[in-house]
Amino acid sequence: MFPEYDVIVVGAGHAGCEAAAAAANLGSRTLLITMNMQTIAQMSCNPAMGGIAKGQIVREIDAMGGYSGIITDLSMIQFRMLNRSKGPAMWSPRAQNDRMLFHLKWREMLEKTANLDFYQDMVKGLLIKNGGCNGVLTGLGHAIKAKSVVLTNGTFLNGIVHIGEKNFGGGRMAEKSATGITEQLVSLGFESDRLKTGTPPRIDGRSLNYSKMEEQPGDDEIIGFSFTNTQKPETQKSCWITYTNQKVHDILKTGFDRSPMFAGRIDGVGPRYCPSIEDKINRFSERERHQLFIEPEGWNTVEIYVNGFSTSLPEETQYEALRNIVGFENVKMFRPGYAIEYDFFPPTQLDYSLETKLLHNLFFAGQINGTTGYEEAACQGLMAGINAHQKTKELKPIILKRSDAYIGVLIDDLISKGTQEPYRMFTSRAEFRTLLRQDNADLRLTELSYRLGLASQERMNKVADKKDSVEKVKTLLKEISAEPVEINNWFEKNNSSLITEKQKIEKILLRPGVELDDLTAALPKLKETLSPFTKETIEQASIQIKYDVYIEKERELVQRMSQLEDLEIPEAFDYKKISSLGNEAREKLTKIKPRTLGQASRISGINPSDVQILMVFMGR
Repeated sequence: MFPEYDVIVVGAGHAGCEAAAAAANLGSRTLLITMNMQTIAQMSCNPAMGGIAKGQIVREIDAMGGYSGIITDLSMIQFRMLNRSKGPAMWSPRAQNDRMLFHLKWREMLEKTANLDFYQDMVKGLLIKNGGCNGVLTGLGHAIKAKSVVLTNGTFLNGIVHIGEKNFGGGRMAEKSATGITEQLVSLGFESDRLKTGTPPRIDGRSLNYSKMEEQPGDDEIIGFSFTNTQKPETQKSCWITYTNQKVHDILKTGFDRSPMFAGRIDGVGPRYCPSIEDKINRFSERERHQLFIEPEGWNTVEIYVNGFSTSLPEETQYEALRNIVGFENVKMFRPGYAIEYDFFPPTQLDYSLETKLLHNLFFAGQINGTTGYEEAACQGLMAGINAHQKTKELKPIILKRSDAYIGVLIDDLISKGTQEPYRMFTSRAEFRTLLRQDNADLRLTELSYRLGLASQERMNKVADKKDSVEKVKTLLKEISAEPVEINNWFEKNNSSLITEKQKIEKILLRPGVELDDLTAALPKLKETLSPFTKETIEQASIQIKYDVYIEKERELVQRMSQLEDLEIPEAFDYKKISSLGNEAREKLTKIKPRTLGQASRISGINPSDVQILMVFMGR
């Protein structure tokens, strides 16, 4: 019934979809197995993509030839560029999406992808031979062979749903959990643990009083996520902001004795940066209110997502608390919030390619690695799909460094440091964030993807044109000058020091608070000179000029640090023989088996003196 595949991807969430698309587009015969074809790329939690650091990841996925950026643009109902008041390294795109349209567009794109087959079934085990994985065993009893397998099981591995004192097996509400894989992997020597996540109640938007809330419209200009020319919406839907209050907190507290979290019925650790509402009022008892974002679920639905009100308290407690939020006095609830507890495998058991160290040809991506968030899952899926293909073709794995992409930061963090709680990406996790901006993801990554065979010729041509145009604009800004009579008026209005002789635009741009948009508005000749160029090109040239000093410093730092990254540690290196290393260092180095001295230096508990000792023993 089934041929032998190059790559089998288990699970069709964000990680699985990107993995399947990447492997298939690179030429591998790929099978995507999911328990439900109707929930491909389901937005299990909030109907949004991007945000701080996550937006950078989506743009990197797009630059690498993945689908997430395109799908996000095609299904968005609102777009905002966060952190515009800060430097470009902090700018982060975020989209509110139509939940159903997002799923439909993903399925549509996957069905148009050559080399990709689908099958609906549960995978209950792996086929193991000679220390490697060579296929899967399904619930219906099919043994399907493949050269590589990518597991992207999300929250389904032995998933348990909790609502108050009620709990039942499930990977999502109304969907059964997956069993068998964890038990088999543990029997083979893998370490597993439990994590939890949660989701808020969904409510009827017709029952809300929006006049009592603060409106949050989208940006006037929709930049979007994809570097291709995707269609953007002509109109946008607003989100709304309201707050909890002391009465809401008091009502929620009445349910604490029946809370699965406080009663000890949940073993897994929850996400630190997206805590449940009961966790917030317990940990931050001094806070009188917490902000809530009221987010529409799509163009043609009244369903609303209450962002910030994730909870697993009893239904009646949730409902009573909601009714006391400003604007929610007559609220109707479609479905209660709930927590879900699931198995994950500490990611220190992986190589940089996301292949497991214990079993060859087996790759993990997404929440199975302890991450949280669609974006973090999608980028792991992309890299796992690429490397599963590379493995089947006996090619070198594709590995992004910390200085290449946020994707590289995430994977290095996971396999070097591991995680005891759901991992979430922030700009602060990236030491080279001036280099890793959302605006230059295409300039950083498309050429690599093109050489690999994932990014199209059209994408590569667009990047080449962009580079060329940016250089032309930078040259013009170095050549064009502003006379005192032309610009001093503007300087005076904006409390900037006046000039007594003409000055190059490039030099004026270096002044704090001066943007190229301001100068083109003040100088008609500059506006006319730059008119042939796109806004994206002009903005990119401006950023490169204004932040050149900082960019250069980071490049120098990357150069210095790359010396450690280039020093590879032999796979069979025996740390136990180095008596000058402390016990903790020996244990952690033996467990993680870092690939380079750079990775060793980032392992929690490894200090600079340990790295120096390693350098001596390696003859460096």
